[in-house]
Amino acid sequence: MIKIEALSAFSDNYIWLLQDQQSKRVAVVDPGDAAPVKAWLQAHSDWTLSDILITHHHADHVGGVEQLRSETGARVYGPANETIPGRDQALVDGERIEVLGLTLQVIEVPGHTLGHIAFYQGDHHWLFCGDTLFAAGCGRLFEGSPAQMHNSLQRLAALPDSTLVYCAHEYTLSNLRFAHAVEPDNPAVAARLQQVSEWREQGRISLPSQLALERATNPFLRAAETSVKEMVASREGRAMGSEGEVFAALRAWKDHF
Repeated sequence: MIKIEALSAFSDNYIWLLQDQQSKRVAVVDPGDAAPVKAWLQAHSDWTLSDILITHHHADHVGGVEQLRSETGARVYGPANETIPGRDQALVDGERIEVLGLTLQVIEVPGHTLGHIAFYQGDHHWLFCGDTLFAAGCGRLFEGSPAQMHNSLQRLAALPDSTLVYCAHEYTLSNLRFAHAVEPDNPAVAARLQQVSEWREQGRISLPSQLALERATNPFLRAAETSVKEMVASREGRAMGSEGEVFAALRAWKDHF
């Protein structure tokens, strides 16, 4: 049995900790800071860190890797097309790896960075997607193009409805405020905005999300919807020729929202 726990890091990062109850081994996803992971291991002294999974090269995702690797001997997996500190195995699209007895599929999702990958566990429908797909949002385009990010999000959106989305930041509330601006008459967005507002007031984490909920409330997965296209066309003063154009306009709007 695998338990998944969120370790908070910095102001709004989450390091996902996967715990194998039988073997007492853990894996972590994107440990930008070693301290939260070390604190957990010290509090659970009979557990061992065996694997480190990296989605992309940004410092808030890899900053703790080398210290954790040197102190625990954990194996580091990361994207082949990026420079990842301490990486033992370079991963490409479609590759499958075994971690804690689980098979994880690698999905290349360029956009936020050019080599960004996601990890998908098909039996449990778990998606560890770093800074590509967020709850009600998506990552900024630091390296890739709008077309690349749109295509990456479409790949993730094609996963099953029940897929649990384990992204790397607590951005949900601000993302939902933008989603509400894009679709002020979407009842699912309004209901989710109210719910997440209450959760955050209580100090409750808003993750994981679920893909069916993302398709209903995340504007970056809804570029084909008439309501979204009409809002973007109104803002831009012209009709959009494609979903890709709608997405690009949404991302530019969100950058200055």
